Amino acid sequence: MGSIRKQTIISSVLIYIGFLIGFVNHYLSTLNGSLTVEQFGLTRIFFDFAQNMMAFGALGMIPVIYKFYPYYKDNLAQDKIDLMSWAMIASLIGFIIVLVSGLVFQPYFVKKFIDRSPLIVQYYYWMFPFAMGMLFFSVLEGFSWALQLSVVSNFLKETVFRSLICILILLFYLKLISFEVFIYLFAFQYLIIFLVLLIYLIKTGKLRFNFRLSRVTRKFWKKMLSMQALLYGGTLIASVAATIDSFIIASILGLKAVGIFVFAQYVANVLQVPQRSITAVSSSFLSRAWKDKNYTEINRIYSRSCINLLILTLFLFGNIWLSVKEGITVLDIQKDYLDGMKVIFVLSMVRIVDAGTGLNAMVINTSTFWRFDFISGVVLIGLRFPLTYYLIKHYGILGSAIAELIAYGIYNFIRYEFLRRKFHMQPFNMKTVYAILLSVAAYGICYFSFHHLTGWTSIILNGIVFSSIMIGGVYYLKLTPDAMQLIEVMKNKWRRNNG
Repeated sequence: MGSIRKQTIISSVLIYIGFLIGFVNHYLSTLNGSLTVEQFGLTRIFFDFAQNMMAFGALGMIPVIYKFYPYYKDNLAQDKIDLMSWAMIASLIGFIIVLVSGLVFQPYFVKKFIDRSPLIVQYYYWMFPFAMGMLFFSVLEGFSWALQLSVVSNFLKETVFRSLICILILLFYLKLISFEVFIYLFAFQYLIIFLVLLIYLIKTGKLRFNFRLSRVTRKFWKKMLSMQALLYGGTLIASVAATIDSFIIASILGLKAVGIFVFAQYVANVLQVPQRSITAVSSSFLSRAWKDKNYTEINRIYSRSCINLLILTLFLFGNIWLSVKEGITVLDIQKDYLDGMKVIFVLSMVRIVDAGTGLNAMVINTSTFWRFDFISGVVLIGLRFPLTYYLIKHYGILGSAIAELIAYGIYNFIRYEFLRRKFHMQPFNMKTVYAILLSVAAYGICYFSFHHLTGWTSIILNGIVFSSIMIGGVYYLKLTPDAMQLIEVMKNKWRRNNG
């Protein structure tokens, strides 16, 4: 787990730098005189629209890349590998289908959103270059994961991309550009980082386009096509399930409600950073382990991911929930966003459940039983869509968060049960319970000690005390081997530097 831990730490640092920039972006966006709540909500619609178009246009190629790349690498010279050539062609065809579909369904979009969310209709066509950039970048990102270059793709996606957006928001906030120009430039940001990654991979010799069918492609094309077809459906389902809330909210409640929901979701999504980092890093290791039938290593990665991600997510949640309300106040963020406090809590529970069940999705997707991904995805969308629509109509944006908690709770339980029954992988033990109890105890101590304080005093004291209790408790209880190994590495470096 050492290589995974090292790359995960680097990726996490880069992603947190991106989140810091993202925080600045959100802060500038939510100040008085900056983006209105409706305009802020529109930027979320851009992302969700692009996410669905990317899932559709990729034609299921991204999981195929990191599943089959080890076979290409072991049997072909670098300049003979044709996998990425066909992946890029498939993505180009997919985007053309997306573009044509967008033209065909444009009248439906207008009818659905013109009354409550007219900004969506006004900038409808500008969502397509944004979607194209996300699609092509995601294909290259999958290839980067297979090459164990997740640090590079994470740097571009999490840091560079957000920095570009930050510049645009700052230009708008300073009244140097209009909102119209802001959207025009915003639409091309993903294309910029796609081109940077493409040039990097070509210049370093990692990516060479070869359109002659290799013997590996001839041998595995049926299996690849079968996997592509099934995972394509699963990817579409997962994408729709993850983004359906914003479109339903926009059509029923309007873009202002979307903006508040987006703010709450951003706060909760901070909890996903460790999971996103370790997922990117672990894909190639798991693919290799399945190829070598190294079930012990697979179980080790899966089990470690569950306890590590649970601890990290609980650590982040405690710090956030103790201070988020005071943070909104001291940072002079628009008061409308306080309406999303309950949503932040419920969505945080979703992230904890998802992180606490570890890399179940990646373990399944890189195995020979990846068809189950489609089956579990059908269950997810079957739950998510009706629950989201019903609960939003009755409970507003809080209803969407509750629907997500129910749907993803069942979804992860099904995946957990599949791995337990099929491969006898059971990652939970008493340390899981201790981690939860430790976080509850740390939160309780901070809440009852400092609940009467306000402002920066409250934020700083809560952060220091909660973090100290969590770090000390993890070390004392020996909740994860990775924490202990990391401490030993730090001790050895200290001894060498001071010996």
